[in-house]
Amino acid sequence: MYFDELTEHNHILFAIKHYENPQSVTVDDFMEDMKKFKYLKRLFKRYLNSNVLRTNLILNHLIILFNVFGEGTIPLLMYKLEREYWSILKTFLIYLNRYDEALMMMLKDVDIDDDVKDILDQL
Repeated sequence: MYFDELTEHNHILFAIKHYENPQSVTVDDFMEDMKKFKYLKRLFKRYLNSNVLRTNLILNHLIILFNVFGEGTIPLLMYKLEREYWSILKTFLIYLNRYDEALMMMLKDVDIDDDVKDILDQL
């Protein structure tokens, strides 16, 4: 299932299907991991509004999401994040070597964010 097939009614089931966190034993643990999508959205919005990029925090959230949702992470990110954030997202995915051309056809026409790339290249 790709992100364009995700809806308000099925994205939670999709997330549960891909969720693999051995330390998670409750629904609250799952929901806490789901909040990382919202946190990323806030961090991207802050960057666009004030040019403040919390690089390490964004990287931490993305790494955790990939660790617990595996291959379901990218469809969930595409569903949860508005198009205005895709350039930033694409730049981070390339940096993390998580950008897969076959899976990411939707982002092929999205440019990377050169300012974010420059910051990531300095790490």
